[in-house]
This record gives sequence, C-alpha cells and structure tokens, in this order.
Amino acid sequence: MDIYINNRMDVKGKRVLVVGIARSGVAVAKFLAGKGTRVVLTDQKTREQLAETLREIPADVEVIAGEYPDFTGGEYDFLVVSPGVPLSIPPIKRAVDLGIPVLSELELAYRFSGAPIVAITGTNGKTTTTTLIGEIFKEAGKRVCVGGNIGLPLALEVERYGAGDVIVAEVSSFQLECIHKFKPKAAAILNFTPDHLDRHGTMDNYIAAKARIFENQDSGDFTILNYDDRGVRKMEAKTPGRVIFFSREHMLEEGIFVQDGHIIIRLDGKLETVCPVKDIFIKGAHNVENALAAGAAAYVMGVPAAVIAKVLREFRGVAHRLEMVAEVDGVRYVNDSKGTNPDASIKALEAYEEPIILLAGGRNKGSDFTEFAGKVRDKVRCLVIFGECRDEIREAVGKMGFTGIYEAGTFEEAVATAAREAGRGEIVLLSPACASWDMFKDFEERGERFKELVMSLRR
Repeated sequence: MDIYINNRMDVKGKRVLVVGIARSGVAVAKFLAGKGTRVVLTDQKTREQLAETLREIPADVEVIAGEYPDFTGGEYDFLVVSPGVPLSIPPIKRAVDLGIPVLSELELAYRFSGAPIVAITGTNGKTTTTTLIGEIFKEAGKRVCVGGNIGLPLALEVERYGAGDVIVAEVSSFQLECIHKFKPKAAAILNFTPDHLDRHGTMDNYIAAKARIFENQDSGDFTILNYDDRGVRKMEAKTPGRVIFFSREHMLEEGIFVQDGHIIIRLDGKLETVCPVKDIFIKGAHNVENALAAGAAAYVMGVPAAVIAKVLREFRGVAHRLEMVAEVDGVRYVNDSKGTNPDASIKALEAYEEPIILLAGGRNKGSDFTEFAGKVRDKVRCLVIFGECRDEIREAVGKMGFTGIYEAGTFEEAVATAAREAGRGEIVLLSPACASWDMFKDFEERGERFKELVMSLRR
C-alpha cells in the first residue's frame, strides 16, 4: 500500500492506529487529527493508569486502553508505533503480516518536513552532541529545531521550519526500526556499545537498526562516523553518503581530528584550526569526541570554524549528563542520570580524578557489567547500589575484589547513604549504568528526584 504522494504523506481521511499513549504517541495523535486523519490511539495500560495523559488527547481521537484492538486488514491504512513499544506486540505483528505500513514518529515527521535534517545516533553522547549542534547553528544565525529522542516530538514542530532552517534530531535505534524514506542531509553515528539488547537481541541487530540512519542517503549527503570506534568505522563501506570521519586518536587525511592539542578540520584540500582541545568547556575525553562530531556536522552544513570554536568554548552541557547539582559541606553532587548503560557510566567515572561515591542500579537492558565493574574497582571509593539489578552489579564488582558496597532499598535511601559516606573533596556521582524504569518513568524523572534530594541536604 503506497501512502505517499509526491514524496509526502496522504493522511486526510485515512484511518490510523497509533500504538503507545505517551509523549510520542500523543504528539502523533494531535498532529494527525489536525490534518483530518481518523486516529485510534491504543495502549495496553488501563484508562486509570493513563488518566493524566488522556487529558491531553483531542476529543475526536478514539482511545482503546487496557488492550490492543484486533483487526483483519481493512480497518487501518497505516500504523504509527511509539519508540518504547516492542515490535513483537500483536497489533504490530498483525500489520506486518497484512502488509499495512508501520511507521515511527520519526518517519512521519520527516514526511512533512521542509527543512534539511541533521540526525545523530549512537549509544552514548547523542543528547550532548545534538544539543551542541543546535547551539552551533543558532550561533551561526540559523533558525533551528532541536528534538526527536531528546524529548521534543518532531511531528508537532517540523512544519514550522523551511528550507533555510535546520532540524537537528537525536534518533534512537527504536525510532529507526520503522523508517521508510527518512533521509537526513547529515547523519552522525557516534559509537556502538552494548545497549537495549533486551529488545534487539544481539549487537548485530542493534547496529543494523542504528545503521538505518543513512540507508536512504545519496552522494550529496554526509555520513559522519567515529574513526576511533571500529564498528562505526566499518559503516564507511555501507553508507551511500559521503563519509566524514572524526577522530580523537588519529590524524586523518580528511575529516576532523586532534593534532598537537588542537581540533583540526581537513576537507576538500583546506586545512583549518578550530580551537585548542583545552578550550572545550565540557570536560572528559568522551566530550572531545562529541565536540568533534558536532563540529563535523556543522562544518559540512556551512558553519564557519570560528563559530564552532566560539560555541565549544561556551557550551555548558545538558541536564542529567555530568550535571553539577550543588556542593554541600565540601562534597560535590553530580547528576549523570542519563548514564543508562555501563559504557556511559564508565565515561562518567573517567571524567573525574577526585574520590567518587557512585550511585548505580536500576533495570538492566541486557548489558554485561564486567568492564563497568573493573572501572568501579579503579575509580570508586564507595558504591551504593539500588534497583532491580543491584544483585547483578554486586556480583560483577565482587568478582573484581571490590568490597566498598552499600545496598539501598529505595532511591531516597541510596542518596542518603551516599551523603553519609562522602567526605570533603569527594564527589557523589549518580551514574546508574541502568535504565530507570523500575523506579521512575524515565531518566529525567530520576535525575530531577536526585537533584531534589541533594538540595534538601542544604537545609
């Protein structure tokens, strides 16, 4: 079934099933209802569980809650699936079997976009890099939309931006699973480390989902790849776009890299120095990589090196990623709630030289904690574990010979324990290495609760 006309979607009068009543699903329902689409919004949660969210839904949107609707083929023209919804659920499998198109919100938004898109994916660093790119374009005088997996659903925003503007989108493997024609002008892949294996099953499946970011590109588009990550580097052979490498560890014949402590851009026979690495405000080796990726994306889209340098010197980072909350009695409290997998938390630990009291735990997304445990042994003075997978973390760090472990039954108890054990000159770091879904609706809520608890220590 072809639901596209002249490279746009034909939605007026169509009947659409939107699966998942959360931020993305509600945005899609509002967007499509405003275009004369007959929308059915569904979720396996009950109306009572969804009561607050249902208040946001337009009156002309039909809601089926507590169960998924059954259908035989003629009821819906296409489905839109929210990122958090597994593709294995009955309505999605049914649609696939019947040949009914299944789209992500990302694909839907793209079909109504008139502005060039810069898309960023990878396991870690997506939000920082996406936000940084947005700030660079703003400094360059562009009208910019920053959204996607970063929190702002693109469907409600894309039509406000035209050819002279820029859309900068953080995109996840979940969103990329259900694209059809999504085609960013510049697509960046930052890194591959094990994550979401509870959904994707294998690293190969996870990488394949991420790699879809460039599948519709052509030679006039740019694919920005991390040369230092072997898995990402291999994508050079698969993308139809023009590859621009970035590297913190190697001098490149072409691309953006570090040489003698400076960020250098070498493209199309031109060599430019952006700024000294030490001038980048956000610290840590991983943030140098984020800065290189952001610089590459902005530069290929026409932003001068001087503008990139100015923003790298001034950009303060993003909430929930190595976010300084407060200093209480000589102890610094840092919110890294966005550290939702072991590799992200490893990078957070590597950013500090001071003794660390680490708060870790939550729901495991299929990760192995061995490497994380080794870093805990090397960098952490005291570990406070909480959440569903605290036993897994305890076992992993125990095998490394680490014994400074405290266990907390609640998040509040975990923060109180960390505060009690910390001394002057030390850092209490929330970097859980796990998802938040066992205790919170998302990592933002977890981070905000951490900040509330820290601020209460000052009273």
